[in-house]
Amino acid sequence: MAEALMKKLYGQRAYVQSAGVRNDMEVDGFSVAVCRELGIELSRHRSRSFEEMAEWGDDLSQYDLIIALSPASQKQALDLTRFYHLDVEFWPILDPTAIGETRDAKLAAYRQARDQIRDRLLARFGPPIPESTPESAPDHVTDKA
Repeated sequence: MAEALMKKLYGQRAYVQSAGVRNDMEVDGFSVAVCRELGIELSRHRSRSFEEMAEWGDDLSQYDLIIALSPASQKQALDLTRFYHLDVEFWPILDPTAIGETRDAKLAAYRQARDQIRDRLLARFGPPIPESTPESAPDHVTDKA
């Protein structure tokens, strides 16, 4: 959700790449549903790990910031700072996966997590860019969920 929200809010102004603790997992259907409410399509997204990014040729030294959304991802991101000059920020976002027993309760939890991420992005990076404004050169940002 974080990568998709960042792209929706800031377009090409920043380069963002989502990475997870585990890779090649489908995005949870509830994440897809609550992002679709904002006009964001996630159904084809697959998670990647930092190891997979390196295997695919991504140069992790080109990133400036890792935003970790879970304690496990924060630990993995901090391990990378031994090899790369990266800033790591931990945003304790609600993990909605185990909350709620009904569909409505689960959707409410996922909306809360989505909105927490959006609010943190706005607080950290400022107002979103207008869709008609040409974007500036990209910064390199990655989120680690």
